[in-house]
Amino acid sequence: MLTLFGRPSRYCDGISRRSALKIGTFAFGATALTLADVYRAEAANKGNDPAYSPTQHKAVINVFLGGGPPHQDMWDIKTDAPADIRGEFQPIATAVPGLQIGETFPKIAAMMDKFAVIRSIVGAQGGHDAFQCTTGFPSNALAALGGRPSVGSVLAKLHGPVDASVPPYVGLCDTTQHRPWSDPGQTGFLGGTFAAFKPNGPDLANMKMNPMNQSHLGDRKKLLAGFDGLRRELDATGTVAAADAHTQKAMDVLTSSRLIDALDLSREDPKVRGRYGDGKPYKYQYDGAPTANDQFLMARRLVQAGARCVSLTFGRWDSHGKNFDLVRDHGGKLDQALTALVWDLDRLDLLDDVTVIAWGEFGRTPRINKEAGRDHWPQVSSAILAGGGLKTGQAIGTTNRLGEHAKDRPVTFGEVFATLYHALGLNPETTTVLDPTGRPQHLADGKAMKELV
Repeated sequence: MLTLFGRPSRYCDGISRRSALKIGTFAFGATALTLADVYRAEAANKGNDPAYSPTQHKAVINVFLGGGPPHQDMWDIKTDAPADIRGEFQPIATAVPGLQIGETFPKIAAMMDKFAVIRSIVGAQGGHDAFQCTTGFPSNALAALGGRPSVGSVLAKLHGPVDASVPPYVGLCDTTQHRPWSDPGQTGFLGGTFAAFKPNGPDLANMKMNPMNQSHLGDRKKLLAGFDGLRRELDATGTVAAADAHTQKAMDVLTSSRLIDALDLSREDPKVRGRYGDGKPYKYQYDGAPTANDQFLMARRLVQAGARCVSLTFGRWDSHGKNFDLVRDHGGKLDQALTALVWDLDRLDLLDDVTVIAWGEFGRTPRINKEAGRDHWPQVSSAILAGGGLKTGQAIGTTNRLGEHAKDRPVTFGEVFATLYHALGLNPETTTVLDPTGRPQHLADGKAMKELV
């Protein structure tokens, strides 16, 4: 789609001139922005924000396990607990001596030297949403200013795109009936300019030009250049030339196949695709996300193409009933997808630069209910990480015998995010972003975990 829009500007010859170029409107959040708008705002922020500093391409793949995965059935099996707490799963040995995890994750167990698990995350608010897993802050933090931005929005602001044709922040989250589970991360006080590009929504469709647009794009660019000729002669400040540069970047996205190619899994080696699987049949989905294993492969292709942050939602872990059947299904598929992703990043020499994390909004009750399920338990939760140059092959923190509370080394969401930012090449203790009042705000409420960095 290629259109001219805006309030007409009239010059001495009485001819109306365009005031802006719209190339494929991107519906970021509730705000319709053109790519040219995005790039102009991005450049302005880079020029004015002292926190901006170019760095090499590092990335994070943030996997949200919406619904709250049961920590005691995955990474923290409680063999000494009573049967009504321990549940049906047995621990299995891993490649790391002395470290055991749940039996539904044999592939991760075999590659445990490349993973680290955190068994003692505290501070969950208890809401069924991804906010703390995308920002590291409670949902009411700086709410009066628009709220805290997600890690993807922060990276989009501080570093911008690696490649002009690939958005720095991509959300692969499929739309869910419970909408908060499909949230790829909010922009907070940074504003809609730094929202996630959503290829599953209207964003990708708006990028695709029909045959008429493709054949006439060159002619239209010549026409726009002709319109701008007079304005350049009248423009003494150089603002038109600057606007044209950002419009050209928007053109780059449309005329480059790099993003479209990254999203096209048919271009991938069938053997690699087979290693990831597709996560079908989708079971226990209800109002949540599918177990779409192929999105892990798409995430790898996107970061390889230049994305700095890819977020996705995997499965629906709200296991008030049939908890063990659900974990057998979701756990086995997550086991396949995560190990394929880490193997893939490693073989491509990307693993040290790409951090992978999978976690949910809270844990689940130690005691099994009458429906063979576990209920909400914000007192403690867990996460699994890989890559990013982190010290893997370990389990951090412990819970008590019943898996109720953090016993040793409680870890906050802020510490996890400080660690992620550290792996992304940003110092969480010194790097800030400016809020709408001009006040610098730190990226995380905590320090990077010394066990991992």
